Amino acid sequence: MLSALRVRLLRARESFWFLPALLGIVAIVLAQLLITLDRRLDGKDFGAWGFLLYRVGASGSRDILGAIGGSMLAVAATSFSITISVLATASSTYGPRLVRNFMSDRGNQFVLGIFGATFLYALMVLRSIRSESNDGISFVPDIAVNVAVLLAVLDVAVLVYFIHHIANSIQVSTLSARVRGELVAVVDSLYPQTLPEDAVAARSLPEPSVNVLAQSSGFVVGVDEQALLSAACNGDCIIELRIGPGDHLIAGEPIAVMSRGTDSDTEDAVRAAVNLGDTRTPNQDIQFAVQQLTEMAVRAMSPSTNDPYTARNALAELAVGLVPLSTRPTPLLGRVDGAGNYRATVTRATATDLIDQVFDAMRHYGLGNPLAVIAAAELGQRIGTAAVHSDIRETVLRQLAALNRAYGDSDSDPIDIEAGRARIVAATTAITAQR
Repeated sequence: MLSALRVRLLRARESFWFLPALLGIVAIVLAQLLITLDRRLDGKDFGAWGFLLYRVGASGSRDILGAIGGSMLAVAATSFSITISVLATASSTYGPRLVRNFMSDRGNQFVLGIFGATFLYALMVLRSIRSESNDGISFVPDIAVNVAVLLAVLDVAVLVYFIHHIANSIQVSTLSARVRGELVAVVDSLYPQTLPEDAVAARSLPEPSVNVLAQSSGFVVGVDEQALLSAACNGDCIIELRIGPGDHLIAGEPIAVMSRGTDSDTEDAVRAAVNLGDTRTPNQDIQFAVQQLTEMAVRAMSPSTNDPYTARNALAELAVGLVPLSTRPTPLLGRVDGAGNYRATVTRATATDLIDQVFDAMRHYGLGNPLAVIAAAELGQRIGTAAVHSDIRETVLRQLAALNRAYGDSDSDPIDIEAGRARIVAATTAITAQR
């Protein structure tokens, strides 16, 4: 599970500053290393390799570095403006919660970073050039200047890549595939095909017990279950989590309940195992991962967008995560230590809760869209026929029945209603046959 350090790294990854800052540091270090190398090799003959080194003197080197630095800063500003424009478009079209996918895109971060890094490199090399003065000392870092020219050539290729990448990233198929990848990753992480060795059925917490209260506010972005188990072992107690990834906490609300006889160190360890953030992320929060694709479908069905094919695509991508989830073993929420002593109870969102989340949204927002209703029926059939647990099949059948009733009462064209209800009945029949 996620550690506190990994959560911080994931937060940094989703920001615009981390990779550009890293590349900027690399550029400054590279410039200083090459300048030092130039000082040591100053005046030496490179022999047969000398033709690769282009020498233009102090004045020419200043002109080249000035042109590279100025142009790269202008291109970086233009690229940043294009990125902000795309973020605004994505926010209004697909939903503000999907903006984080553009912010965490390594391609966008690399483009902004390489332009900024080239500017810093040119600036650092430029400041080291000295023309011959009264003391007769001059210095031109020829190797560093030639590397700056190579970086400028690379930046032209990066600019072409950026134009292609930013145009590709706003396509529905690209965005939905990326969100689908996050959903599949969190399903594999939280609902593995093989249950952990320390997992057992959850047990009730013995009385009396004491609450562990939050000391800060925010969304739960991750729970380090191994750290929680270690805290319970060290405190010789049983800990029951009352929250899970995606929940919102206010300072003073209970995070967990644990058996009496523990100390403040154990409480601090429990708090440290629960990582809070300002926004939800799909790294452990499967409900948020499902919500992103559901929101994409809902927004596509709005009158201002009216794009049922995007809604259908989003529901198809949901199937990639929810169908395998319906075949996984039911998670065991209890945790034992190496000696077999019961130590902790964790939380998981159930598959039925996720199915209700998707179909409730479709029933409220998709009734005026026949293609979306048919796509929802197809999603229900794929989940229900693949499910190995009866409660999942019953949940899908209940949702399909509710969708059928609501669609029959909608204001859609009678022909569309007939086609949609026929598809719902076919899905219901297929699932019932699997019982």
